[in-house]
Amino acid sequence: MKLLIKNGRIIDPRSNLDDTLDILIDKGRIADIKSQIRSDGTKEIDASRLVVAPGFIDMHVHLREPGYEYKETISTGGAAAAAGGFTTIACMPNTKPVNDSRGVTEFILSEAKRSSPVNILPIAAITRALDGNVLTDMADLLDAGCTAFSDDGMPVMSSQIMRRALEYSKISDFLIIDHCEELSLSGQGVMNEGPNSYRFGLRGIPSTAEEVMVARDCILAGKAGARIHIAHASTRGTTEILEWAKSKNIRVTAEVTPHHLLLNDSSVKTFDTNFKMSPPLRNENDVKAMTAAVKSGLIDVFVTDHAPHSPDEKDVEFDQAPNGIIGLETAVPLLLDRLVNQKIISLNQLITMFSTKPAEVLGLKNKGRIAVGADADFTLLNLHKSTTIQVDKFRSLSRNSPFNGWKLKGIPAYTIVGGKVVHGEK
Repeated sequence: MKLLIKNGRIIDPRSNLDDTLDILIDKGRIADIKSQIRSDGTKEIDASRLVVAPGFIDMHVHLREPGYEYKETISTGGAAAAAGGFTTIACMPNTKPVNDSRGVTEFILSEAKRSSPVNILPIAAITRALDGNVLTDMADLLDAGCTAFSDDGMPVMSSQIMRRALEYSKISDFLIIDHCEELSLSGQGVMNEGPNSYRFGLRGIPSTAEEVMVARDCILAGKAGARIHIAHASTRGTTEILEWAKSKNIRVTAEVTPHHLLLNDSSVKTFDTNFKMSPPLRNENDVKAMTAAVKSGLIDVFVTDHAPHSPDEKDVEFDQAPNGIIGLETAVPLLLDRLVNQKIISLNQLITMFSTKPAEVLGLKNKGRIAVGADADFTLLNLHKSTTIQVDKFRSLSRNSPFNGWKLKGIPAYTIVGGKVVHGEK
């Protein structure tokens, strides 16, 4: 079926395109891009007040299925992604069973095809059962359809195991995504270590718990000539290590979440467990450093680290609550309002970090760009419409967000996947 997007402001950072044009979609691909396309009988979207961007990609999502369907399913997570403006999401392997075998990968892909409105890319475990001891059969998992490898939720504590994973990844040039946490330093901590942890009487996690592992794995990746992607970077020290690693031409990229840019550890004073996450919210100096790293281009990608939990799991003492918040339905309006509208970054840079760059990092050649022949995945933005975050209206099964009630300007108006409108007016 054909679809015509009319009179939109098309922004494609990869080709430096920023112009008002039409886009004709046919059979899930971009068929034509020019002004005043005529196509009689074709369904049209009037995008005259909208920005048309290549489909947004979230390369760090926890979908919980299989095993924890009471928190989220592939279907509900896909619906939340569509509502949030994402056309493609990559799901982490900390399910039950862990995605460390062909059977789990094939289940995720099959269920995604059946029930998700957006593209879902499975990320497989680096080690069996995420135990950090034995590498998975990476060749078999790649053949089954995995996109990258990570033990996210658990760090690979053994330097030897991480070295072997990186050396093996070099053979096929696949991506290792790195949860950087030195467990002997983070220990039983539940928030950022510093004046506020002492003030609130909570056990702290020092920034060095992240930085030691970032440094180790950048060095190992450099020695192996392999690619390494730093998940949910959060500290000033991490940005300094990244700057050093990139200056040495180490093949490292990094991501940041909205919550590590917009919140700091003073929020924990309410003991609201929606402010408990891993890595923890850091101090204001870290937030400023992360923002500066985004602005300079040192940080490559925005992600949500969407981590659903049930109300019963979060409605406990701060020490006992699980880490994580949901983010698929809040990330785009949050960063439009608080970064683009405040002129901290340009709209072009936001689109680059939500689409162009994650497509490059994950090796998705037909995504993250607007060009004839590319996949017809689009995120259409209304920069003028205001919204209030209301968690009770989320498509996600979970409600664990610290942003409930925030008033923002700028929303995803349409989400189009393979030429099909999956969010917005149909």
